[in-house]
Amino acid sequence: MSSYSAAHPGRASRALAIVRILLATLLFIHGLARVMHDGVVPFGGWLGSQGIPLGLGVAWFVTGFELVAAPLLALGVRRLVAPVCLVFALIYSIGLWLVHWPAGWFVVGLGRNGMEYSVLIIVTLLALAWNGWPEFLPRKRR
Repeated sequence: MSSYSAAHPGRASRALAIVRILLATLLFIHGLARVMHDGVVPFGGWLGSQGIPLGLGVAWFVTGFELVAAPLLALGVRRLVAPVCLVFALIYSIGLWLVHWPAGWFVVGLGRNGMEYSVLIIVTLLALAWNGWPEFLPRKRR
């Protein structure tokens, strides 16, 4: 633990909570927008066109996961933070591979629809999972 962390033990946990809540909000909005704008069926069709079996089912799973798991992540249910973050990281890694990688690095400016934002989301999810990992593991009785 750094001397700064030792001197301010609550700041790091509050900062991680802010990041976790904001990220959960963004992920929830992502799923909500897909539902509100009738985007699940087209998303499923696109997934199918990319060779993903049961594209519509996968689209509904991803959307449902965003709508159910993101609020759990925002609430910070300790035993769920790590597994929820790992599933989100897997989902968004596949999205990065299918959609954003071919478009290059930049989202705007020097490119369009690139992967920089997706990389930030995935790394943040993995950091939150790492932070919550001990809480994810079942406790051994002594």
